[in-house]
Amino acid sequence: MATKTPRQAGPAPRESVVQWLLDSDPSIRWQVMRDVVGESEEMIARVRERVATEGWGSKLLDRQRSDGNWGDGSSCPQWQSTLGTFVLLRELGLDPASERARSAVGLLRDQVTWGPEFGDSPFFEGEVEPCINGRVLSLGAYFGQPSGRLLERLLGEQLLDGGWNCEAERGSVRSSFHTTICVLEGLLEYERANGATARVTDARLRGEAYLLERRMFRRLSTGEVIKDRNGDHDWTQFAFPTAWHYDVLRGLDYLRAADVEPDERVAEVIGHVEERRNLDGRWPLAVTHRDPAEFDMEGGAGEPSRWNTLRALRVLDWYSGRRGTGSPS
Repeated sequence: MATKTPRQAGPAPRESVVQWLLDSDPSIRWQVMRDVVGESEEMIARVRERVATEGWGSKLLDRQRSDGNWGDGSSCPQWQSTLGTFVLLRELGLDPASERARSAVGLLRDQVTWGPEFGDSPFFEGEVEPCINGRVLSLGAYFGQPSGRLLERLLGEQLLDGGWNCEAERGSVRSSFHTTICVLEGLLEYERANGATARVTDARLRGEAYLLERRMFRRLSTGEVIKDRNGDHDWTQFAFPTAWHYDVLRGLDYLRAADVEPDERVAEVIGHVEERRNLDGRWPLAVTHRDPAEFDMEGGAGEPSRWNTLRALRVLDWYSGRRGTGSPS
């Protein structure tokens, strides 16, 4: 009697998901190689340099006008689309040293201002709202245009509870998760570019404590889960691009990038990240915010999202201590 050959086992769920991520745009591929697979620096750099010339990164750069802006000033307001597009280019990992990045940054630096309302402040000097200025600080630091004046403004606007709020100028004394995450990302990028200082690090740690003391999504006073300000979704539903919006995946990905040691204060929201994974091992695009870049990468809500999947995998690796070991299992 012939012996049956055992059926070949299929790929492990993580292995198949990682391959799905790698079979994509260079902006996804290089970050998977760095954060999930643990590929060599040479191989990562080789793929990253293609962000400027292929796929999503190239298409976004092609849309910049000769005056340095993106958007038409009406249906795509310039301050939104220019800021949103450049934030997205940073998230794609556009190499600041690439020729196309230097050209785009030069136009932005030399020609784009925030308009008469803000004294025609140059783009990299920001305007008045910390949720905007946090992202501008991040862009300036990443693309070699750091603004010490903008940094000082943000440090001076930190509230007593440790966070920031765009409504502070109208009397609010309580911080906003949305504004706080924008500023924290800016401070972290500034420290990466210019080195850590006691003042910036202290401000960052206080901002991180603001998130952690609230378990990343609960009110400190009541323990109640916080809903989005519009009430149409909660912060355990994930979007990309995030624009100025907070959700727990964005918050956790910041903590990972800042090399914060995970503890029991993030355990609950890590559970929510795990619960959002579909049976195929992928995370969906659960929410779509109005995209100021007017750029569709992954389809509508409910579709499998490579960006959410990449960010969720690296957050779970950070929490478990795996941190880019190269093991696909």
